[in-house]
Amino acid sequence: MTDKANDIRLSGLSIGYSGRRGAKTVARGLTATVRGGELTCLVGPNGAGKSTLLRTIAGAQPPLGGSVSLCGRPLADYTPRLLARTVAIVLTEKPDVANMTVAEMVALGRSPYTGFWGTCSAGDRRVAQQAMATVGIGGLAGRRVATLSDGERQKTMIAKALAQQTPVVVLDEPTAFLDFPSKAEVMRLLHRVSHETGRAVFLSTHDLDLALQTADTLWLLDSGGTLATGTPEDLALDGRLGAFFAGEGVEFDGATGLFSVSHSPTRSVGVAGADGLRRRMLCKALLRSGIAAAQPQPGSDIVEVTDTAFVVTAGGRTTSATTVAGALRALAGA
Repeated sequence: MTDKANDIRLSGLSIGYSGRRGAKTVARGLTATVRGGELTCLVGPNGAGKSTLLRTIAGAQPPLGGSVSLCGRPLADYTPRLLARTVAIVLTEKPDVANMTVAEMVALGRSPYTGFWGTCSAGDRRVAQQAMATVGIGGLAGRRVATLSDGERQKTMIAKALAQQTPVVVLDEPTAFLDFPSKAEVMRLLHRVSHETGRAVFLSTHDLDLALQTADTLWLLDSGGTLATGTPEDLALDGRLGAFFAGEGVEFDGATGLFSVSHSPTRSVGVAGADGLRRRMLCKALLRSGIAAAQPQPGSDIVEVTDTAFVVTAGGRTTSATTVAGALRALAGA
């Protein structure tokens, strides 16, 4: 395969650490490609080596074997200055800056281009302003970074990476510490950036469901150092996605392509009524309570779902409830 301009390519890569007692290999024989113009998400259990892989790709630590190429050039050939113009890194740690403004922080992304004195030109400032506009924080330019919310701060760090104008952006857990709407916003932003700019955007994440819904390519790195790659849909169809998290209290829903918490029902209840949102929400609540929804049988406990009520027949009596909670209480008291 020929590398595209903005691709990251691993070939037989071994990653780990070298110390006084020798090398500790975390994963070996990794061969895969992060393509320019795509969002690629790396997922796996704690300790699998996700952060080690990211640092190795970004040139922050050397590989133990094999090779990494960035934009068609071996990583080993990069000087620090050229690497800073090729790879932008966004880490999980919050920046420790007391008085720096958002505009000043984003302008730091221009440091590979500003020379010895680090003075930004008018052109550098325009690049920084464009990066802030891209991520939607133009109105925060004068704010102190220390006063930002977690979501605003993460957008600031992404804008700094974009201002660096590198073909490759690597992010370590960019949605950590964010609330769900902010997580979704950041993932959508990174997907858009990769597609609109042609950058190779590669990130690690524990937010599996968001990765499944936004990633163009998914990398599954297990605790044994084995790597599987593909679109979320292809990994679902060939069974590798469902098998990857098997036995960890979750189950894969082939209909939605997402994971859910697995439950072990201890009883069943007949559910009647037309299919719809009310019935699906009732069945969801029943399963969480250890009750499986089944076809109604003569003499069994039954919940009939209507447009306005949940009619529970259980324990020899019939009760009408207007909420799912009321239906669960009626079943519990049967």
